[in-house]
Amino acid sequence: MDALAFWMPGPWELAIIAIIALILFGRRLPEVGKSLGKGIVEFKKGLRDVQDEVQKTSNEIDRAASEDKRSKD
Repeated sequence: MDALAFWMPGPWELAIIAIIALILFGRRLPEVGKSLGKGIVEFKKGLRDVQDEVQKTSNEIDRAASEDKRSKD
């Protein structure tokens, strides 16, 4: 049996999860979805900022290494 298929919920399990979510959150479900979406957007922005910073630092290191190499020649 495939290990990944073992953990995939079927349609009945998804229906039960949806019913439980409706019971627990009820009217607040749209608010929960909205805040979850905002959290995901903020996470992606933060991740993009980190990637930009790493790329900037990498470019600066490459530039410094090439200038150092030119000065030695």
